[in-house]
Amino acid sequence: MVTLFQNPFRPGAGHPPPYLAGREAERQDFARHLEQQPILANLVLTGLRGVGKTVLLETFKPIAIQKGWLWAGTDLSESVSVSEEIVAVRILADLAPLVSGIKVGESQKRRIGFTSSVERKALHLDFDLLKRVHDETPGLASDKLKAVLEFVWSCLSHTRCRGVVLAYDEAQNLSDQAAGHQYPLSLLLDVFQSIQKKELPFLLVLTGLPTLFPKLVEARTFSERMFHVMTLDRLIDKESRDAILKPIERQNCPVHFSDQAVKGIIDHSGGYPYFIQFLCREMFDSYLQQKAAGDAKPRVTVAQTLRKLDSDFFAGRWSRVTDRQRELLSVVAVLPNCDDEFSVLEIVEDSKKALTKPFSASHVNQMLAKLAESGLVYKNRHGRYSFAVPLLGGFISRQQTEGLLKNL
Repeated sequence: MVTLFQNPFRPGAGHPPPYLAGREAERQDFARHLEQQPILANLVLTGLRGVGKTVLLETFKPIAIQKGWLWAGTDLSESVSVSEEIVAVRILADLAPLVSGIKVGESQKRRIGFTSSVERKALHLDFDLLKRVHDETPGLASDKLKAVLEFVWSCLSHTRCRGVVLAYDEAQNLSDQAAGHQYPLSLLLDVFQSIQKKELPFLLVLTGLPTLFPKLVEARTFSERMFHVMTLDRLIDKESRDAILKPIERQNCPVHFSDQAVKGIIDHSGGYPYFIQFLCREMFDSYLQQKAAGDAKPRVTVAQTLRKLDSDFFAGRWSRVTDRQRELLSVVAVLPNCDDEFSVLEIVEDSKKALTKPFSASHVNQMLAKLAESGLVYKNRHGRYSFAVPLLGGFISRQQTEGLLKNL
């Protein structure tokens, strides 16, 4: 009898995998950036959803702390883009917990009464003080934020701290709002360029979808020289095998994947870490449930699990697409390079062969712009498009196949 065991796999948004495969080069690259004196290059960590950007970013934190750096940061929601003030307050709020233990002086308050005693209170580098420095600094929003960061480093420079990493995930949400005369993204870039020119050791790390870096360059052209871009891609076969097998080995699981199952997981996951975790977890859960129900020989296949991936991950996105948009995406899904990049011309030409009502170039451009707004595709810097959701082409093809089978 096989003893039931805990599932070693745990997919999720930003959840660390039991074994981080294939990202050692990026970790070493980050460590090298911490040795800069002065800081000449900040970091952009980019890639499609499911490649493990957030997980990798979290592994940077202990590296920075071990090397004597402070680490501050969080996710950037779309609300941060509302104003320059909100971005500044966000940075102050992230810094304050790290430096609030630093005493910078004393405040004095004379007690009311017949005595002349004075109450002394330690003045710490907390949020209230940072906000006061910000608000009392004359000038533009950038002048105020620069003053705060310069003040913070003037206090930290007397400690063992080597610098401060400000790390922000989902940074593609940050954008300038010209209509409202608010430029939070430009503010962030201007401030960091300025303080780094003064050789203050503040390192900016931004993580986001492939639209992030073009957005930075559009806001400030000097961003091309200000950032080193780390692009996370899918894992190669050996790394995918490690991501599948190492967690099982480390937990001493009594059940192992067959070679055929491992190959199937690699093929159907496309080497994307999230999908590897998802397929492995679901296959183990299916095995455990069948075993608990008394099945002596549980039967678990990758194909069965793929249906759950379709319903849990892809179906919600697909349900928000119009019928005509589905026709366009179905044309893209059969292109030989659909998982890499595709052009408007390719869609137009193939739609003439596949559809009774083909698309014009202007119509394709309009529809792709709408699909980009909904987060299904994005436009790269060369004017071509890619799926923003990995393996979306395979899902669309499976939907088409199921539709044909239902009509037989």
